[in-house]
Amino acid sequence: MTKPARKAKPIQKPLTAAELEMMNVIWRFGSCSVAQVVEQLLPQRELAYTSVSTIVRILEQKGFVTSVKEGRGHLYAAAVAKEDYQALSLKQLVNNVFDGTPTLLVQRLLDSKALTTAELTQIKALLRKAEG
Repeated sequence: MTKPARKAKPIQKPLTAAELEMMNVIWRFGSCSVAQVVEQLLPQRELAYTSVSTIVRILEQKGFVTSVKEGRGHLYAAAVAKEDYQALSLKQLVNNVFDGTPTLLVQRLLDSKALTTAELTQIKALLRKAEG
């Protein structure tokens, strides 16, 4: 008899920088071990296996990943889609930094970064699509 899938916990707060770094590896792999996460973080980051293992277990406790026992270790998979996390993070950013005004976010983006012609074309196309 298979275990019923655990219902994902609602996202309470943003991930820390280290948690996000590890989630990006897990999202990229789909399913991976702690050793694979460590391997992907090297050589830029010199984190001990035990540190990565601890953070991945915290991600599991927070409901961001699920695990399945495999051999002597576990395989971890994302329980939250990257797109869902991006949407929530953007909503929190707009609310907390831009006073709940998305146009301020867009204005700062346009003011602070030299967008390429291709990026501007893509943004215009997205705006036309959003207008219906």
